[in-house]
This record gives sequence, C-alpha cells and structure tokens, in this order.
Amino acid sequence: MPESRAVVPTPHASRYLQQLCKHWSHRFEIESSATLARIALPLGETQLSADAEALTIDLSADDAARLPDLRDVVVRHIERFAFRETLRFQWS
Repeated sequence: MPESRAVVPTPHASRYLQQLCKHWSHRFEIESSATLARIALPLGETQLSADAEALTIDLSADDAARLPDLRDVVVRHIERFAFRETLRFQWS
C-alpha cells in the first residue's frame, strides 16, 4: 500500500486537525480527538496527529497513482483553514 508522510510545522496543528474533521464529517467516516484523527476518503486514508509544534499527516492509498491526488486534496483543505500562515508540506 503506497504511503506518504508530511510533518508540517505550525503552532495551530490541533485547530487545523479539528477543522478538517468537522468539514469532512458529513461526507466521510471519521474518528477524531483534539490530537488524533483518521479520515476514510475515497482516494485513501488520512491519519493526522497534532502536537504543540507540528501537524503530522500520514496518507495511504490502494493505488500509487491516487496518492498525489490524495495529497492535493488534503493540502488544499488545510491551506484553506490556515490562510493566516504559510505552511510547508514536505512529503516523504
């Protein structure tokens, strides 16, 4: 299963995690708390972890060709919530 991870430095990680979960809660299966989340999207699964310094995003997809699309969807939504700061997503 293809996977990708980004650790995004931000003091607002928990806020972004919770906003993303709330935004998608009406459409997708979500398990979440203030610091951990799992979101089952049609493109693959997104797991998030928030601490005082960063938001960690772990993505997995059934098909490697879908992983870039999953990254794009997640990044676009988080950037929308983080309009007051510029986030750096470095995927590995």
